Amino acid sequence: MSEENPFGAIRDLEVDGTTYRMADLTVLEEEGLCELDRLPVSIRILLESVLRNVDGETITEADVRKAASWDPDVPEVDVPFSPSRVVLQDLTGVPAVVDLAALRSAADRAGEDPSIVEPEVPCDLVIDHSVQVDYFGSADAYEQNVDLEYERNAERYRAIKWAQQAFESFNVVPPGTGIVHQVNLEHLGNVVHARETDGERWLLPDTLVGTDSHTPMIGGIGVVGWGVGGIEAEAAMLGQPITMQLPDVVGVRLVGDLPEGATATDLVLHITERLRQVGVVDKFVEFFGPGVSSLSVADRATISNMAPEQGSTISVFPVDEATLEYLELTGRDPDHVDLVREYLEAQGLFGEQEPEYTQSIEFDLSTVEPSLAGHKRPQDRIPMGEMGDHFSGLLESEFDDDHPAGLESELEKTVTVDLDGEDVEIGHGSVVVSAITSCTNTSNPSVMVAAGLLARNAVEKGLDVPEYVKTSLAPGSKVVTEYLEAAGLLDDLEELGYHVVGYGCTTCIGNAGPLPEPIEAAIDDHDLWTTSVLSGNRNFEARIHPKIQANYLASPPLVVAYGLAGRMDVDLETDPLGTDSSGEPVYLADIWPDTDEVRETIHSSVSTELFEEKYAAVFDGDERWDALAAPTGDVYEWDEESTYIREPPFFRDFPLEEPGVENVEDARTLLTLGDTVTTDHISPAGPFGPDLPAGQWLLERGVEPYEFNTYGSRRGNHEVMMRGTFANVRIENQLLDGVQGGRTVYHPTGEETTVFDASQRYREDGTPLVVLSGKEFGTGSSRDWAAKGTDLLGVKATIAESYERIYRDNLVGMGVLPLQFAEGDSQESLGLDGTETFHIEGLEDGLEPSAELTVVAEREDGTTTEFPVTAQVGTPAGVNYVENGGILHAVLRRLLTEGNGGSDGDADSNADTPTDVLESEPDANR
Repeated sequence: MSEENPFGAIRDLEVDGTTYRMADLTVLEEEGLCELDRLPVSIRILLESVLRNVDGETITEADVRKAASWDPDVPEVDVPFSPSRVVLQDLTGVPAVVDLAALRSAADRAGEDPSIVEPEVPCDLVIDHSVQVDYFGSADAYEQNVDLEYERNAERYRAIKWAQQAFESFNVVPPGTGIVHQVNLEHLGNVVHARETDGERWLLPDTLVGTDSHTPMIGGIGVVGWGVGGIEAEAAMLGQPITMQLPDVVGVRLVGDLPEGATATDLVLHITERLRQVGVVDKFVEFFGPGVSSLSVADRATISNMAPEQGSTISVFPVDEATLEYLELTGRDPDHVDLVREYLEAQGLFGEQEPEYTQSIEFDLSTVEPSLAGHKRPQDRIPMGEMGDHFSGLLESEFDDDHPAGLESELEKTVTVDLDGEDVEIGHGSVVVSAITSCTNTSNPSVMVAAGLLARNAVEKGLDVPEYVKTSLAPGSKVVTEYLEAAGLLDDLEELGYHVVGYGCTTCIGNAGPLPEPIEAAIDDHDLWTTSVLSGNRNFEARIHPKIQANYLASPPLVVAYGLAGRMDVDLETDPLGTDSSGEPVYLADIWPDTDEVRETIHSSVSTELFEEKYAAVFDGDERWDALAAPTGDVYEWDEESTYIREPPFFRDFPLEEPGVENVEDARTLLTLGDTVTTDHISPAGPFGPDLPAGQWLLERGVEPYEFNTYGSRRGNHEVMMRGTFANVRIENQLLDGVQGGRTVYHPTGEETTVFDASQRYREDGTPLVVLSGKEFGTGSSRDWAAKGTDLLGVKATIAESYERIYRDNLVGMGVLPLQFAEGDSQESLGLDGTETFHIEGLEDGLEPSAELTVVAEREDGTTTEFPVTAQVGTPAGVNYVENGGILHAVLRRLLTEGNGGSDGDADSNADTPTDVLESEPDANR
């Protein structure tokens, strides 16, 4: 057999008179490589990718055998995965565009055709992460927020428009359309591609990676896709397979039915709690069992969305009849839906599967109860009936009995605030943000309609939301607004202040916008523990708003309920939300909609026509987008005066020789951190002030504080981002006692300074740096700048008890060594306090996958502690990236030294770019 067709597995499949090529998995079973029924579906999808992409060089027959060798006792082998497409959002997409532009500039400087840097797989960038809730509670809030969005981000958006014309396979969904994962679920995802490559029609599974950690939401329709850092996504765009260790797969058997009053949000909070207890980091999760059929596809997508909070790489459901019905409901071409069935049945991938798993657990849907999660981690579920006790206990742990005013007095204190001439009272536990936000829930009509019906019932009872609560509604697509309006529920939500503020992530990503100045002043002056409640997936410290101490995830109807109550320290099972027009108490049970009414409202309001209409021109944009002038040409024109988009330093003066690795000598500790330090701590996305290094840099260039925007919006500017690394206002560096914020010690003098200032002084000294941390280092969003900033600060290695997958892989992608303590070792057990000088030994002959290295920590008195660490670089590809100084460095060296890089620059770099056929218009050219 040909090396490009091992086992003769590339075969034809005829569907409705059209012949397609496919990589037939059943051939591998015939050849004795595996028993397909024993393999988890997600492993079969990986196997198909490997089989189809064999070229004899990058991917070989041996790789197929490795992928087919999966067993519940998973063999330690690496497989190269080639996703069929890449999705991006703008906060991570702009840095990707900047990197691609920088790669083209580097190729141009090297005398090569810059178009050798060209995406080899289709890419979709959805602009959804920049809109901020500045205006709320009014009919024109949406228009005002979008106007401000363009005013703040025009320069970034011009760079995106440049990429749209510069790259062949790069599509952009403009602002004001929806949230990337909901757009992906409702429109971009195809489950199966009908794609033309080199004149041949192929059928292949829809697979992807995305520059957002919630990319696994697409698993709700059975698509295998996960979040990666922008660095890894860029490499995938450029045709670099993602080399990964064959994963453990955990099967979750669902049984029973959701009880009355429980929502999909309550379910996902239970599952997140359970899977965190099981431990599924770096593992695939598949759902199966009789309970799957009782869940709508939207419910399944809600569960899949929170895969990163659960800890898994993916959380995927089977493709079944409900999936096909969902595809038709959301406007996919019926012919394509038929093709999905034909292909998956031919591969044995359609319908309920019960393969073998590394581990199986059972979850009973009937045990789900109304719940929230908080106050700062999504996996910390709290039954709704225990919220009052929870919050009281939280405050008691914050304010001890020695408080000057007495603990009881402190907990009960209130502060009078003047809001536009009206006096309101707030205190500990006051809800100052109530946000219906995030694709986790806005993609699910059951909870959105429930929120609308609850609002209608509340209005009928005469209830209202207190003036101090900042309310907002940010749907993940315009379809949501349409069906709420069709059901007559949008007016009721608006009556309570939940006006549409934007079609984007808003509060969930940290774009809650400012609170009224008197509220912020009262919080600061009286050290108030105020709260937010949101229908999102993340509630990490300082993420929602830097002045809000406690943040809670909840279903959209509970978001409205707590907004009405105005407090989180209540038990909504027994405490009233307020009083009606007659002064009688109104309880949650009085206004909670029943399941039949929710179902009937969905049936009468949600239609295929809504999806077809709203997605017909998804790539077109509004008049603002049309009017936005952007650069053209193959090479980006860098503006040295820009404060948003600057050429990064990664590929300047680029040597063709790889730098390799060597022992790290005389390193000092930049930060010593505890457990669960998130990527929000490492690279915050929200606003920042003039007192911080990033703000000072902007001030020096004439940018006024009101123009700073957010860290997230400045991710195309390395000068701002490196100054913002480890600059979260809540991060605690244990080198300093009780100090929060981006501060550290410059060890040679012992003085306290900013992390950025210290890093620059160490750079001048020629001193390498390390960062020490505890468990779950880098948990949270897939922020490539958390790794890029770490690299630019001069950090050569991090040493932690454990890592979250994406941050670890991003570090590898930037050439930074993620090292892990041996089991049972930690900073504390080894007696390390961060003042030591560190030597990392064992790299003199290069790096091996999962290498065992030795660290020697030398104290000022000359005593030493020696301890083993493992390099969390698990594959030969990862070793190659580290030795090249990063994954994009490796790709650029390949482009400049092979293929087109050695030509006269006239090769057609787009010849092999695949195009999709027979998929729903207007995407036939994707």
